[in-house]
Amino acid sequence: MKYTHEMEKAMEKSHGMNYSEYERKLSNRMKVERRREQDYALSKKVVAEATSQIHK
Repeated sequence: MKYTHEMEKAMEKSHGMNYSEYERKLSNRMKVERRREQDYALSKKVVAEATSQIHK
């Protein structure tokens, strides 16, 4: 996959590393993927809470 300049900027802003650093070390990839999982879980929780508030 070819990464664009915008994708590189987003990776740097979100995770503090560029794609080549992410790709080079397994520990970097694991750190990023753990954070993505946490963000996903949090967003699911927020959506569930908002949905329950709407349907009260």
